[in-house]
Amino acid sequence: MNTGPSSVLETEHREIVDAFESFIRRELVPLSAELPESGDLPPAELRAYVRKRSARLGFYAADHPEELGGADMPFTAVVLLHHAAGRSGCPLAPYALAGSDGPSPLLRQGTEEQIKRYLLPLVRGEATRCLALTEPNAGSDAFQLTTTARREADGSWLLSGRKTFVSNAGHADFALVVAQAEGGPTAFVLEMDHPRLRIGQRYQGMSGEELYELVLDEVRLPAEAVIGGEAGIGAALGHGIDSLSRGRLVVAAMCNGIAEYALRLGVEYARERRAFGQRIGAYQHIQEHLVSSRAEVEAAKLLTLACARLVDRGTEAPENAALAKLTASETAVRVVDRALRVHGATGWVRGHPLEFLYRYVRMMTIIEGTSEIQKVIVARAMGLG
Repeated sequence: MNTGPSSVLETEHREIVDAFESFIRRELVPLSAELPESGDLPPAELRAYVRKRSARLGFYAADHPEELGGADMPFTAVVLLHHAAGRSGCPLAPYALAGSDGPSPLLRQGTEEQIKRYLLPLVRGEATRCLALTEPNAGSDAFQLTTTARREADGSWLLSGRKTFVSNAGHADFALVVAQAEGGPTAFVLEMDHPRLRIGQRYQGMSGEELYELVLDEVRLPAEAVIGGEAGIGAALGHGIDSLSRGRLVVAAMCNGIAEYALRLGVEYARERRAFGQRIGAYQHIQEHLVSSRAEVEAAKLLTLACARLVDRGTEAPENAALAKLTASETAVRVVDRALRVHGATGWVRGHPLEFLYRYVRMMTIIEGTSEIQKVIVARAMGLG
C-alpha cells in the first residue's frame, strides 16, 4: 500500500523537496539518533545549529528574497517543505524551517532599517524572535489588549503590560510586541535584553514545548521601534491577520506531514504484527482505521496545497487558511489516534514515536488559533453570525 504523496503533489517543486529530504536523511537523522528517548523537544543549542545549517543551504526562510539570504521560493514550495518535514518523522526536521521564531512579518511590514537590523539575521538563522501577543485575559480574542503603548513628548513610547504563552521567549533575541496605542493595536520590536523587560512565569506544554510570561514595566522604546514606522501605528490588526493566514497554512502542511508519517507507521505495523494466526491488517477494524485515515490525509493535503497556490496568485483570504488549518489539524489528531489504536500498548509506551505525536499533535489544534476560532472565521465568510 502506497502511503506517499498523491501524484498531484509529486510534480510541484520536486527537486526542492528532494534536496530537503536528502538533507534530513544525510544530516538530521544521524543527529536525532543521539537524542534521548523521552520525546521532549531537542536542546536549544542543537535547534540553533539546525536552523543555521538549513539557512546556509537555503531552506530555512526559503520564501524570502535572495538578496536577504533566502531562496525566493514561491509559498507553495514552502508549504511542501513543511509537509516533508512532518512526514520525515525526524524530530529535528521542523527546526530546519522558519516557524514562530522566524522572519514573518518583518519582510512585508518592516522599514528599511528594521529589515537590515532584524530581518537579515533571522533569515540567516543567526537570530530568533518571539511574538508577544496573547495576554492573560485575552487568548483567542487576541486583539482585546490591556498592554498599552503611550507616546511621549520626545516621540518615544512607554509600553506596560503582561503577555503570556509566548513561545521561544527564553531563547529569542528580540520580541514583536503588540500593544494598544493611540491609533489602535500597534506592533513594536523589543530586544530581549531591555532592562525593563522581565520574563515571569514559565510553562511547559504536554510535549515539552516551553512557553513564557513577559512583564513590561514602562519599557521605553524609540519611535523607530514601531514596525512599519509611522504608518504602522494602529495597523497591527490588519498586519496580524495577513501574517496569520500564511502561518496557518504552514501549520496545516506540518499537520498533513505528521498524519502521513503516523499513517505509514500504522500500515507498516499492520503488515507485520500477527494475531490469531494472521496479520492484523487483514482484520476489517484495522483496515477501517487505516483506510479512513488515508482518505482524510489525502483530502487535507490537497486542500492545503490549493490554498497555497492561491497565495502565490495573490489571494490570501483568511477563510481559506482557516479552513485548511482546521481540516489538517483535526485530521492529524484523528490519524495519530487511529495509528495508536492499531499499535495498542506498543505505541503507548514512552520512546515510541506515536506516544510523542499523540501529545504533540494536540497542540496543533490550538496554536495559530484554535479549531473553534477557525470555524468562526469560516462561518463569518459564509455570512453566518
